Amino acid sequence: RFLQVVGGEKALDEKAYQRAVDLAGWKGYVTNIPACVMDASEVISSYHELWHVEQSFRMSKHDLQARPIHHHQREAIDAHLTIVFAALAVSRELQNTTGVAIANIVKQLRPLRSATITAAGTTHEFAPHIPPKQQDLIDRATTAKPTH
Repeated sequence: RFLQVVGGEKALDEKAYQRAVDLAGWKGYVTNIPACVMDASEVISSYHELWHVEQSFRMSKHDLQARPIHHHQREAIDAHLTIVFAALAVSRELQNTTGVAIANIVKQLRPLRSATITAAGTTHEFAPHIPPKQQDLIDRATTAKPTH
C-alpha cells in the first residue's frame, strides 16, 4: 500500500503514508441519498441503527425458525419469505410494545393451548388456562398503541 516503485527501485510512498496517517481514526459514510433528502447527521444516525436490521435477521433465522428453506419453486420460496418477513414485522412490533424479547414471548405463550372437540354430535370448546404473568404479557401486546 505504501510501496512505490520508481525506475526499478522500491521506496516508501511518503504521500500515501501521510494521507493514511491523516485519515487514521476517521470513518467515512457513502450513500446514494441526496443531501436534500437526508443530511449527513441523519445518515450517520441511520447507520448507527443498522444493528437493528442485523438483529432482525439473526432473530428470523433462530427464533422464527426461518431456515432451512426446502422449496424449489420460485412461488413457494417467495411465499415462504413473505411469511417469514410478516412474522418478523409482527415479532418486532411485539417486542417494541411489550418490552419483552420475542424468544421470551414465544417461550411464555407457546404452552398455552385451546381445543375444540366434537364427540357424538356435540362440540366442546376448551379455552387455555392463562396464568397472570402470561395474561399481563397478552394484555400489553394487545392494548398497546402501534409503535409505527
